[in-house]
Amino acid sequence: MNPADKLLLRSLSGETLSRPPIWLMRQAGRYLPEYRATRGKAGSFLNLCYSPELAVEVTLQPIRRYGFDAAILFSDILVVADGLGQKVGFEEGRGPVLEALTGDEDLAKLLGMAGFHQKLAPVYEAVKGIKAALPAETALIGFAGAPWTVASYMIEGGSSRDFAKAKSWIHRRPKEFAALVELLVEATGQYLIHQVEAGAEVIQLFDSWAGALGHAEMLRWSLEPMKAIVARVRMAHPQVPFILFPRGIGAGYLDFARAGIGNGLSLDSGVPLDWAWTQLQGPKTALQGNLDPQLLVAGGQAMRDAAREILGKLGRGPFVFNLGHGIVPETPPEHVGQLVELVKGWQG
Repeated sequence: MNPADKLLLRSLSGETLSRPPIWLMRQAGRYLPEYRATRGKAGSFLNLCYSPELAVEVTLQPIRRYGFDAAILFSDILVVADGLGQKVGFEEGRGPVLEALTGDEDLAKLLGMAGFHQKLAPVYEAVKGIKAALPAETALIGFAGAPWTVASYMIEGGSSRDFAKAKSWIHRRPKEFAALVELLVEATGQYLIHQVEAGAEVIQLFDSWAGALGHAEMLRWSLEPMKAIVARVRMAHPQVPFILFPRGIGAGYLDFARAGIGNGLSLDSGVPLDWAWTQLQGPKTALQGNLDPQLLVAGGQAMRDAAREILGKLGRGPFVFNLGHGIVPETPPEHVGQLVELVKGWQG
């Protein structure tokens, strides 16, 4: 099969299809019993990310079960921080826990790029294994977290409600924050280049906490670093398509659409469909999204009606069906199957 014939690549090249490709963020995850069984073998979440055989297995599980049009590498955005030498862990019920950066001395302790690729070699090996095992029609998505989101975890020491420490760095320690972001731009760019060389055909950049920034800060610390990463990767691989996901930025999506750096723009569930169609849709930018993950939990007529509305409004142009964020653990697996069947049966 010619790789260019894969539905995801066709949509990201600007083609409007009779039915769009479908994949879902966190399609490999705790809602699947087979994932939970494999996760139990790993001993810890990071062990799962760094065990190529297990990472390949959990990436393939939703492909086998549902026949998604794309697989996304199973990993985590914080492996970049781990690769740079920050202590990263995951606690059940709490999520990521990092040894928080507090200033210049902590920045100086980061390893930079020394040893970075050696630490992340298991991820690259997993990408190769996934690519070799995928059906010919299924595209492979690599990914990374955008610098603002990763930096916020590194400074806060984990998740945050108000991002007070990270914002304090922006306003009170701008040089240190800029240095951290520049390090993350370089590391993330190199990380993604290696993913493409291992077999990734599409890259998604997640800026999950972009909505915590004011507009000017969003332009400086979300959009600009993502531009820099895309430029670095495309110097090595000019044709690789990018999907950008600056979650929660409202009208700021216009800035991303006008920047013209992404082949796809992933929308969160709060973005109005009519506004997205009139303001964001363009011949060179596929929209992606944006079913509310809670509708996938609910299932039934509410899910079907919302999915059909998205298909009817955004499917008039280049489009990729997805959620407005990731699948949540309480999602019934059968609801995912029903959604995939609906999208695959759609005739626009």
